[in-house]
Amino acid sequence: MTGVQLIQQVRVLDAVTQTDQVADVLIRQGMIEAIAPVLSDIPAGGEVVAGQGKVLMPGLVDLYSHSGEPGHESRETLESLLKAGRAGGFTRLGILPDTEPAIDHPAMVDQLLIRQRSLALNHASLPHLYVWGALTQAAQGQQMVELAELAAAPIVGFADGRAIQNLLLVKRLLQYLQPWGKPVALWSCDRTLRDSGVARDGPFSLIYGLVGDPASSETAALAALLECVAEVGTPVHLMRISTARGVELVRQAKAQGLPVTASTSWMHLLLSAQDLHSYDPNLRLAPPLGNPEDRLALVAGVKAGVIDAIAIDHTPHTYEDKTVGFPSAPPGAIGLELAWPLLWDAFVTQGDWSPLTLVQALSTHPARCWGQTPPTLQVDQPAEMVLFNPGETWTVTASNLCSLSANTPWLGQTLPGRIVRTWVPAR
Repeated sequence: MTGVQLIQQVRVLDAVTQTDQVADVLIRQGMIEAIAPVLSDIPAGGEVVAGQGKVLMPGLVDLYSHSGEPGHESRETLESLLKAGRAGGFTRLGILPDTEPAIDHPAMVDQLLIRQRSLALNHASLPHLYVWGALTQAAQGQQMVELAELAAAPIVGFADGRAIQNLLLVKRLLQYLQPWGKPVALWSCDRTLRDSGVARDGPFSLIYGLVGDPASSETAALAALLECVAEVGTPVHLMRISTARGVELVRQAKAQGLPVTASTSWMHLLLSAQDLHSYDPNLRLAPPLGNPEDRLALVAGVKAGVIDAIAIDHTPHTYEDKTVGFPSAPPGAIGLELAWPLLWDAFVTQGDWSPLTLVQALSTHPARCWGQTPPTLQVDQPAEMVLFNPGETWTVTASNLCSLSANTPWLGQTLPGRIVRTWVPAR
């Protein structure tokens, strides 16, 4: 790639400035030098990129996903994870601490960031890695880590990635973390209420003969967590909202002025328990896919801004992991390379979201949930951006994916839309 690129007549989207226009964009040495209806001066030796029919947007930001490295490199290495992120248009990628060993000590954080810097020397435009530090030892929800020590490390925030069942421990964590000002992400799930459920309780779990997981496993835990937030006052990010009642509880909490943000998984916006008729183990998720009314509430919640962000929650599993019956399959699916084109097709092309709504939910708002300045397409700003071709089609195969794992219900299907190029500024 040359130091100068001119992208001609591309559709420019920027949620920060609420821009949606066709323009020429000039990039020089990794900085946006000019954006104008027409740029006639083409730099000598510069690369000219045809932008007609394509979309240029800020880099995507994934709040939380899972890395196989360390501990499960057969599922995903850090290199394959970052390459999958780049292929999917992500310029910032957050990973949860539930690795083996868990990211519960500053040395683990340093090890991963050193590894990322080493990879960046050999591979262009890999996403910047942001590491969540564990709240509890080994991310097991039993005993808190040395919070002050980990808070001093270069972590993006604190999260276990698993539901902590002890509410007194949650309250103490919120109290102790308040002075540090780091983001805290919590998943609300009452494992006692969930019991052995593998599908959201409702008509479709009954029809398909799958053990139901009641919505109250999410909402009872969420209501209790919100009471703790109201009492302590520490800001919290609410992970993996998956039910209509959960959306309503978030709406009420925000109306009351509680310092909360919320996210949902991309697959919960596209699919529901009705889609479990295939018993595809790649549809086995945690939390499970909601009933149709849950999906509609999540879609409306993202559009209205009640749900701030869409998370990928990329969870790689090997073929052997997932080649079992639906109830026995480990929960989770990959998504970094699939999320943007599928969401664009469902909600922009065929739905009623504006393109800027999707950019906000997958770029601007996730960055703000981290307390970061979001990517933006403005002159004199770093070129942290993505070129997307909604007219290109491609088939999802194991060989076409950068991820080492192919646990997705879209395997073998042809998708509309593909990321053409990702620009990531030097860190």
